[in-house]
Amino acid sequence: MPKGFPKPVSFNFLFICTLLLFSINLASAKSNGFSNVLSPKRLGLKREKLSHLHFYFHDIVSGRNPTAIVVASAAMTNKFKTGFGAVVMADDPLTEAPERTSKLVGKAQGIYASAAQDQVGFLMVMNFAFMEGKYNGSSLSLLGRNTVLSTVREMPIVGGSGLFRFARGYAQAKTHTLDLKTRNAVVEYNVYVFHY
Repeated sequence: MPKGFPKPVSFNFLFICTLLLFSINLASAKSNGFSNVLSPKRLGLKREKLSHLHFYFHDIVSGRNPTAIVVASAAMTNKFKTGFGAVVMADDPLTEAPERTSKLVGKAQGIYASAAQDQVGFLMVMNFAFMEGKYNGSSLSLLGRNTVLSTVREMPIVGGSGLFRFARGYAQAKTHTLDLKTRNAVVEYNVYVFHY
């Protein structure tokens, strides 16, 4: 018959291991007053995935039904060729194709402001609120610099809601059309986001 640990040693060893595992478990779930460390599974989050969204942003600043209007500007704004200091509130349609009459998939709702004196550069603070398909009711939040005369602009996606909870990624914007007389624009967006 093989010899094992003496009973007191094996019992003590098991007791210490159990106590150690229990204390580690308690420490990981311990509240720090106003915060707790949680497991993603506890929130019902499954495997993270990467999604690609493609749509067209219609910025209509002229005519009888503009979707973007200047809500603030400085006394000196008109002295800058870039419109520096102008703040625009937008509720721009997002469509499947570049034609304004194509299927509406959501709205770009937020603010863009002219934040550069030497080039046309906007600070973009936008929510892409989706109204179609499986993303209906979900949104992505964009916050970044948009140098609108560059061929392709890249801006960060900093969060989201609904199916885009915990979203992070980036958006690439490329001007599809720009009417220099009306200043209306159609911008193609390719958005790449990690989310659960």
